[in-house]
Amino acid sequence: MKGLKVAYVLHWFPEPSETFIFNEVRHFQSLDLGIRVFTLYGELRRNLSPEMSSTRIWIERLGTRFVSRIPEALGYWRRRNAPVFHDLFRSVPVRRWSDLEMAGENLWAFLCGFQLGRRFAEMGIQHIHAPWANGPATAAWVASRLSGIPFSFAAHAADIYPPDGALAEKISAASFVRTENQANVEHLRRHAVTEADGDKIHLVYSGHPVRRAAAAEVPMEPPYGLLAVGRFVRKKGFDILLQACSILERRGIEFRLTLAGDGPQARRLRSLARGLKLRDHVAFPGFVLYSRVPELLSRADVLLMPSIIDPAGDRDGLPNVIVEGLLQRVPVVATDVCGISEVIHDGITGLLVPPNDPDALADAVMELAVDRSRALRMAEAGRRLVLDRFDADRCFAAVLDLIVGAVKR
Repeated sequence: MKGLKVAYVLHWFPEPSETFIFNEVRHFQSLDLGIRVFTLYGELRRNLSPEMSSTRIWIERLGTRFVSRIPEALGYWRRRNAPVFHDLFRSVPVRRWSDLEMAGENLWAFLCGFQLGRRFAEMGIQHIHAPWANGPATAAWVASRLSGIPFSFAAHAADIYPPDGALAEKISAASFVRTENQANVEHLRRHAVTEADGDKIHLVYSGHPVRRAAAAEVPMEPPYGLLAVGRFVRKKGFDILLQACSILERRGIEFRLTLAGDGPQARRLRSLARGLKLRDHVAFPGFVLYSRVPELLSRADVLLMPSIIDPAGDRDGLPNVIVEGLLQRVPVVATDVCGISEVIHDGITGLLVPPNDPDALADAVMELAVDRSRALRMAEAGRRLVLDRFDADRCFAAVLDLIVGAVKR
């Protein structure tokens, strides 16, 4: 294992909302694995945790500085591997991507792949891994085709829902595909061209430091502490949550919702809260560092994850905050979307409600509020499930086994 040279290809690194990837890379670094991180874009400086800000992980960033070097990277491979060069230009850039933004991302990733392929060959990289199935996997795929170095990728949510125009080919070309819930496994296998391609898809849950946080007190007394954490995008269903809170308010339930996060829907959600006359019931603390999430959970009576499938098909895979909440024994109400039901078993490890149903969401909150003992039993059962499935050391070891197996083939 020592001396194994692995390249990780990402959009950005470190990225504040991708703590699970940061922890994975840092774990492999601690094992003296020769891990190198390459990013398609430049450096992010805002909202980084202290650990991310001080990281000593080896990183090479492309970004806008690479634009002037594109002709050189293309010329290198045109001279060195003309058949693959021409085949890539005929087959990759022009296809049905899921939207214009994805088309732009994949075209940039396609061009980055030529530079990355050269760098990987020069550095003696033995395996290429992309932790996302969209642009990073496209860049890794192109680099692999040019250099002959095997590659793999991971799949989560927005990177495969809806699927991009090259997903089936990436699965076919990859040594393996790792995904974080069984629903994704089934989705990806439907896009695999052959049975052998389907066999490449492996379920490995996202690893979490399971011994990190103490159990929350969960007093379950009015005003009930409700918590939701996530990026402010449509698939999170936070507008549905605010509607559910309006129902609770009309029913005379005393509560205080902390809606933590930021994103393109921030202004709309704040406006909706005002329109529903929830200003005294809802707090918007903005983006919260990962290191502060345990503090928010420690004060919560109920964690809510009201995910939906948005009109474009995007959805959550298995939100990490659910795992974090259960690790702190916080009762969870969530919707039955994608892989959520693999952790929230209705009535056993939490309450599961249909998406886009504010009445059902409000009813579930009231159901937990009136029976603290039952709520805590479910949360404790959820905690045991998480300890069994999401231990970081075991999950990271499973990923490393897949990488080592790919190198040895």
